[in-house]
Amino acid sequence: MIQDLKSGIYHNEYREQGPVAGDYIIFAKGRSMLVKKESETIVFPRFEEIASEMVYIYLFEIVINGKIQKFFLGEADMVSDGLRNDYDYGQQNMFRTKGPDYMAFAGITACQLANWYASTKYCCCCGTALVHDTKERMMRCPICDAVYYPKISPAVIVGVIDRQKEQILMTKYAGREYKKYALIAGFTEIGETAEDTVRREVMEEVGIQVKNIRYYKSQPWSFTDTLLLGFYCDLDGDDTILLDREELSTGEWLHRDEIPTVYDGISLTNEMIMRFKNGEE
Repeated sequence: MIQDLKSGIYHNEYREQGPVAGDYIIFAKGRSMLVKKESETIVFPRFEEIASEMVYIYLFEIVINGKIQKFFLGEADMVSDGLRNDYDYGQQNMFRTKGPDYMAFAGITACQLANWYASTKYCCCCGTALVHDTKERMMRCPICDAVYYPKISPAVIVGVIDRQKEQILMTKYAGREYKKYALIAGFTEIGETAEDTVRREVMEEVGIQVKNIRYYKSQPWSFTDTLLLGFYCDLDGDDTILLDREELSTGEWLHRDEIPTVYDGISLTNEMIMRFKNGEE
């Protein structure tokens, strides 16, 4: 999966420091990131390429073959014309298809943090401008001492299996750019366990009952500021699908031999589908 780095070790501890030559600077606008033009791989600008003075925010470091590579967030509106000659903004989905793996993971994680910083500027309690804490990755109100940490939303990915027919319930989203097969998914609500989310989401989206809910694995999914929790479960009773057309365009039972999905090494959903397809679940 995207966080399983083959060539690096991720360290997300916050450190109050500034960049030096060789450090990577991330510039983000919404869900777009500044990357090298016409490059087959992901290349971010380094500190020595930045011509203008600006405020930098330390993000994290990745140790690559024993060498520490540090990543900082720069001010997007301070990007110089000279830098724009070699770099341009690209949509975050590029991190699903381009490498190297540590750059893809760094890019999407930085994008999540950049959007959190952009939306966390004022105290919700008293309206005062927030300041950066020097010891933790959080924003703090200097007046009422309220603190704000990066937003992470828990959600479930559910592989529903019909044991008798050796089939898994495959779906496609309605009204989204992503058109490939997926699994049932949904966010955990207030006061709800992850297992209750599994039951509710399956019932809401396809109208069936499930049993034998079992946890598989988790994944940080910065594309949607989410912590994904993967579960498998078994069909309990009638297999008739009652599709929620607002959420899904397709819902069908597929035997493992009918599944068109191929391994991509990126998402928890893909890994769970491939485990069933390969007879591992």
